[in-house]
Amino acid sequence: MDAERTRLLRELLAGTEWTRRTTEFARSLRGAKHNAGGLLLVGTPTAEPWHLAAHLDDEARLAGLAELSPVLVRHAVPLGAPPHLAIDLSRLEAVRRGETVLLAAEDAPGEGVLERVADARRAGATVLAMDAGDGELAGLAHDRLSVGPGGLVADGLIVPVGEGFEIASHLVSTAAGAPLPGRGVRARLSRALEAVSGPAPKIHDGPTDEGTGL
Repeated sequence: MDAERTRLLRELLAGTEWTRRTTEFARSLRGAKHNAGGLLLVGTPTAEPWHLAAHLDDEARLAGLAELSPVLVRHAVPLGAPPHLAIDLSRLEAVRRGETVLLAAEDAPGEGVLERVADARRAGATVLAMDAGDGELAGLAHDRLSVGPGGLVADGLIVPVGEGFEIASHLVSTAAGAPLPGRGVRARLSRALEAVSGPAPKIHDGPTDEGTGL
């Protein structure tokens, strides 16, 4: 799904529960306090979140937000996999405060994953979850976007769960990479100018502090 189709989809779903919840969830992801390399994306034994990983990586590159580029944590690493695709579940055991675990569970995540994610939360990590309505995730994630067994219903529009996950992946990643209020082109230009010439001098409207001893 390219950028134009994503834009049309957002227009189609504007004002619906789809847009509201995916935007809220994207804000949770954008607001997580991890640094670049600290977003750990994990799926289930039968469904690795390749699409979500690709979407987030694209948005990270386009928006200049390295912290949105995920580290894909895999259940089974094939022989000969490149280093960036050879990170297994043991990585979750090393999660620390200041990192984020994003669980994309299109089907049952399994006890092993749930235990590791719970341990990551106890270690101080932020836990976010996109799931298919798995009751075992209740209370585990700091924020959760649930696409139920019958699909997410939005003003009478029902999308089957498989397609729903793909749509949610697009909407979440696009919203996560969108400029925040006050952080658009002018804000980026201002930061670039400061990097070149230093911050602009402050202008005092009232009397200065000279001679006051402060």
